[in-house]
Amino acid sequence: MANIKSAKKRILVIETKTLKNKIIRSKVKTLVKKVDAAVAAGDKDLAAKCLKDATAAIDKAAAKGVYHKNTAARKISRLQVAVNGIA
Repeated sequence: MANIKSAKKRILVIETKTLKNKIIRSKVKTLVKKVDAAVAAGDKDLAAKCLKDATAAIDKAAAKGVYHKNTAARKISRLQVAVNGIA
């Protein structure tokens, strides 16, 4: 356990940031699952709508530093390829 006041504060700040990051990651995962479910069902309209929501959430997460920009780009690209693959 930290003894210095600033170190104790850093621990509290890190806990807060970690919690916010978990919330954002969870939201992104949920939106990605919705896209995957729509792709599996073959519903192109629903998949496109869910893709738009997921892309926005991933971009926001990358802007906040939750995801690296390349990771965000890769996630979006994979979703886009899946949605475009619907016949």
